[in-house]
Amino acid sequence: MDLLKIGHRGAKGHLAENTLESIQKALNFGVDAIEIDVHRCKTGELVVIHDFTLDRNTNGSGEVAKKSLAEIKALKVENAFKVPQLTEVLDFIQGKCTINIELKGLNTATATAEIIKKYIAEKNWNYKDFIVSSFQKNELFQMRQLDENIALGILSKASVAEAIELGKLLKASAIHPSLGIITRDNVKASHKAGFKVNVWTVNELKDIQRMREFGVDGIISDFPDRLF
Repeated sequence: MDLLKIGHRGAKGHLAENTLESIQKALNFGVDAIEIDVHRCKTGELVVIHDFTLDRNTNGSGEVAKKSLAEIKALKVENAFKVPQLTEVLDFIQGKCTINIELKGLNTATATAEIIKKYIAEKNWNYKDFIVSSFQKNELFQMRQLDENIALGILSKASVAEAIELGKLLKASAIHPSLGIITRDNVKASHKAGFKVNVWTVNELKDIQRMREFGVDGIISDFPDRLF
């Protein structure tokens, strides 16, 4: 099976993460999927940003959850780009690749499930075009309750064995371990348990090669051009 080539927050190593411009860069490389992060802002919309706060990579400050969409839209990412909404990203990539939505913030599952259902019903998307991942167990359980058809990915930077157990409870599709915890044996164990393995964040060529040798299903990289 071909390795799934997944752009991390677009093409984070090349252009400002989680922006449409970074996503376009990843698409230019020919990625199979992009991975983005979502938070709910104060007015309820899902915005695509990694941190819980605005301080690191925008000219704003404070918690994402305490700012309105208008306030967030007025900001600049790395002095040049805008923070997109999840719907803008989906409209942008439609038909070009699949998407891994990471539920980063709290109370993101319900709004994400609603958008996924809407895009499947009205916009020519399919369930196979989405995977939803999170470190937040509550959000994953909420997502599974809302829709049993959405593919889930169990993020882990601590224990693949624990991720497998959680995956079984959630009827997940994949385990998403960090590069630091992955071994040949736990890739095999994940596959034996029926899960795909998508590893993050793999940027060095030697690590990419090692992951290929381990037989992972997908690699999430800041430099998706290196996966080809």
